[in-house]
Amino acid sequence: MQLAPVVTRAGQGIPLDILGTTTRFLCTGAQTGKAWSLMEASIPQGTGAPPHRHAWGEAYYVLAGAVRFMVDGASYLIGAGEFLYAPAGALHAFEGESAEPARMLVFDAPAHAESFFRDVHEQVREMPRDLPAMLAIGERHQVEFAQP
Repeated sequence: MQLAPVVTRAGQGIPLDILGTTTRFLCTGAQTGKAWSLMEASIPQGTGAPPHRHAWGEAYYVLAGAVRFMVDGASYLIGAGEFLYAPAGALHAFEGESAEPARMLVFDAPAHAESFFRDVHEQVREMPRDLPAMLAIGERHQVEFAQP
C-alpha cells in the first residue's frame, strides 16, 4: 500500500473534547497504515487522563506549560521542551499542572487512540455520571482503567 504525504495546517483537524482536554489529530492512523498517530492536546490545570493501561506505547512532548505524569507508580513533572515515554502495558495517567493550559504532542504506536477518543468525545459529557459509558468505551478499545 502506497501512503501519501500528510500536511496538517495550523488550526486544521477536528478538536475533540476528552474529559476537559482538547485533542486534535495532526496525523491519523489511517494516514500511516495504522503504524502510528500524532495528536496535539491542550490540558487545562486539573484535567487529564485517569490511570489506565493499554497494549501500545505513547510518547509525550510538552510544548508549553507543565503536565504531571504518573507511570507505574512514579510521578514526573514534565515541562515545556521535555519528553516522557509510557511503554505498552504501563499504568499511566496525566494532569495539567500549570495555571495556563499545557500543550503537548502525543504519539501512539501502533495507532490505536483515535477511535477511542472519538467515542469518548461523542458519549462522555460529565463524570462521574458517564463513568459506565467511559468504562464500556475503554473495554471496546482495549483501554483498561485502574479501579479507585
